[in-house]
Amino acid sequence: MTTPIKRASGRMPGWAKAVCAVVLVLVLLFAGIVLSVLPGLNNLFGTETHDRTGPALLQSIQDMSRYDAASGNFQVVVDLEKDSKYLPDAIRGSRVLYVGAGTVDAYVDLGKLGKDDVRVNDDRTSATLRLPHAALGKPALNPDRSYAVSKQRGLLDRLGDFFSDNPNSEQAVQKLAVKHIGDAAKESGLTTRAETNTTDMLQGLLRSLGFKEVHVSYGS
Repeated sequence: MTTPIKRASGRMPGWAKAVCAVVLVLVLLFAGIVLSVLPGLNNLFGTETHDRTGPALLQSIQDMSRYDAASGNFQVVVDLEKDSKYLPDAIRGSRVLYVGAGTVDAYVDLGKLGKDDVRVNDDRTSATLRLPHAALGKPALNPDRSYAVSKQRGLLDRLGDFFSDNPNSEQAVQKLAVKHIGDAAKESGLTTRAETNTTDMLQGLLRSLGFKEVHVSYGS
């Protein structure tokens, strides 16, 4: 009778697995100790950041003739929620709580002054200026002071973020933050403050040049 040949099992015995685990732990501990004792070796395994951005190209130059007379700092908390009509929020929907901080400048455009807007008497002791009303610049969102407090997204929205080129985009809440900051600037009296500051600046400048009376008004 032929005795069947027993094939060697390819499985690793339990004691061998335990030994390998202990060896792996010892290797990791030894590596950590060596890196802490010899800090220079950490550079061998660390990562480096390389900035390969090309030089910035000048697109255009625009002469500025406006006087920035006031600047306001604003902060708004944007609560943007999107729901689906037929699906629960856990499946389809999102809600983002975003703190937006930005500035808005108020300026007087001195480039719009015409010949009849500046009048000086013969002995150059009195000057009358008529300036255009102050206007508001575009709101500028400060990325260092703006951040998302919380983000809640449904399952389908998470899958969409996974396959999207720009996951977790905050563009929508940023646009809303800019809009609300701009609306707040219109109600803040920033343009009135800018006109007051412009008047003080022009009166101080012209009086230093010898004018005793300086009258500044605003309007078309």
